[in-house]
Amino acid sequence: MAAGLEVRRDDLRTARVLDAETSPLGAGQTRFVVERFGLTANNVTYGLLGDTLRYWTFFPATDDGWGRVPAWGFATAVESRSPDVPEGMRIFGYVPMGDELVLTPHEVGERGFQDGSRHRSELPAVYNGYRRAEPSDRDDMTMVLQPLFMTSVLLARSLDGAERVILSSASSKTALGTAFLLARGGTEVAGITASRAFVAGLGVYGELVGYDAIDELDRRRATFVDLAGDAGVRAAVHNHLGDALEASVLVGATHVDAAPAAGTESLPGPKPTFFFAPDHIRGGIDGEALAAFGDLLRWSEGWLELERRDGPDAVLAAWAEAVEGALSPTKALSLSLLEHRLTA
Repeated sequence: MAAGLEVRRDDLRTARVLDAETSPLGAGQTRFVVERFGLTANNVTYGLLGDTLRYWTFFPATDDGWGRVPAWGFATAVESRSPDVPEGMRIFGYVPMGDELVLTPHEVGERGFQDGSRHRSELPAVYNGYRRAEPSDRDDMTMVLQPLFMTSVLLARSLDGAERVILSSASSKTALGTAFLLARGGTEVAGITASRAFVAGLGVYGELVGYDAIDELDRRRATFVDLAGDAGVRAAVHNHLGDALEASVLVGATHVDAAPAAGTESLPGPKPTFFFAPDHIRGGIDGEALAAFGDLLRWSEGWLELERRDGPDAVLAAWAEAVEGALSPTKALSLSLLEHRLTA
């Protein structure tokens, strides 16, 4: 039996942990046990944009109308019909929020492999790559932060040259990573957040306002980066700044009750454009980007606390917190359903 978290695609608040029979492996396939996976607001983005960006395609759900939200985590091979992947190989990459993952490894090398499953063949290659991973005491933080902070690195690069940047969802880890890199490079950064006290203490934002005080933002020229995906917030920023906006960039969606695209065509100022991190990766992640990630990881140690949660009830509760926007910005959540597999 294999357990996995599934959510209603039309209502992310409705979730279940479902047990299903495991299927026999086909030729070239490998079965992995998912040890742990990270949960952040980014996983909510995957669900909200699941149809638009095909996130539901990676790990098909059992029944129509349900979806399996992707996550990042570690897994170990327990059964293999691939001649190049032995049992015991440990990997890091895109996993379902469950305890089992079946892949079709190809292009296997010293660093890892690509998944060659037919249903994933037209999906972004960055999500289909799995790297070999030896156990480390930094595994939990890596799986929670690396995907977010690499997005921060790519986003900060795309904003190179901007004198002033405004970030919504300013307490999110992607926003904080972006603000850290921009501020370090001399860019003035403003934030819109519901967690002003926490964010102010990190020293990366020069100006902070709440969602109910967007009209208090300085009306100087700026680039707006929307990580909340909230049409109401975006409209408030555009209506307040108008032609003072040099660009408007939509990165994610974390506000479940918001309509991500509503009203964008009639806003004053520049037309919002979408930033999709995989489109900005050229030939893999370079050494400069990895060094920047290392700096971000060390910086986060001063304010981020790891929390592990295990079992179906704990995973369901954590997902509910994420959907309601109640995850603490000071926590990094490492989840597992493996305990359920061992006791079922």
